[in-house]
Amino acid sequence: MRAVICHQLGSVSDLVLEERPTPGPGPGQVRIAVGAAGASYVDGLRVAGRYQFPMTPPYVPGGEAAGTIDAVGEGVDGWSIGDRVFAVVGSGAFADTLLAKPHQLIRLPDSVDIAVGASFYQVYGTAWFALTRRTEVRPGETMLVTGAGGGVGLAAIDVARHLGARVIAVASSPEKRALALSMGAEVAIDPATEDVKARARELTDGKGVDLVYDVVGGELSEQCLRAMSFDGRFLIVGFTAGIGRVPLNLVLLNNRTAVGVEWGGWVQRNAAANREMMAEVVAAIAAGDLRPVAPTARPLSEAGAVLGDLLERRAVGKLVLVP
Repeated sequence: MRAVICHQLGSVSDLVLEERPTPGPGPGQVRIAVGAAGASYVDGLRVAGRYQFPMTPPYVPGGEAAGTIDAVGEGVDGWSIGDRVFAVVGSGAFADTLLAKPHQLIRLPDSVDIAVGASFYQVYGTAWFALTRRTEVRPGETMLVTGAGGGVGLAAIDVARHLGARVIAVASSPEKRALALSMGAEVAIDPATEDVKARARELTDGKGVDLVYDVVGGELSEQCLRAMSFDGRFLIVGFTAGIGRVPLNLVLLNNRTAVGVEWGGWVQRNAAANREMMAEVVAAIAAGDLRPVAPTARPLSEAGAVLGDLLERRAVGKLVLVP
């Protein structure tokens, strides 16, 4: 088998593609012939040694993959050779072969493309958790999404659209803004040339937005907070531009709510509830109610370059690695 190996933390450019013996499934495991592996910002942070839960090298990066079961170990019930699956494994996905346990698998409907199946879990899990569990989006509300041209932001646009919200996108390049519009955003703001607060208030007739879905953080957070309505909700999702520093009087004086969205931590404490929640997401994708953007496929040999693009915020949409 071929696998991407991280021998030391620090630089994504140090990743290497190596040949390793193909493993057989042990008791309670299945083996998956990987069709595509999702690449995420978190994967890049882990390789760079900048994630709050460090990995121990050497290891194979990649937390999610889709493919077909090609071997089943003893004691596994309910799964067979030939089943199309999505696997959530934490690490090991950047390879052409992957071992997984049944509780790590999600059955992939025939209508869902393998590449899409490899790239929806983290971004749609986060968005669905944020907008149906941490808060509840009501039809007719307006939501501002930062980082709207990346995978996390695009999923938020899609979920909000499905739930009946109007979406205003904030994205840093023409290509990213065009993609956000194609996913259902009504308007896209360029934060480099436009005043986000003023433009958002103009688009809401002075009222301000009901929700902010902040993926970026940094200096943009305060602008988005000032763009909110009275009694609005500010969803704190990520910090790709650094942790935002905001004046809390803007929260108090306008009766606003700040909502932390830490889906990964919730999953560790609520595994059964998460399986139920993700079944809702898969069903919505299969029915066509959610429409994940088709990811860009890159070969395993480009894993370092892909993670570099994600860390430097050059990536547009979702990226997958294919064997």
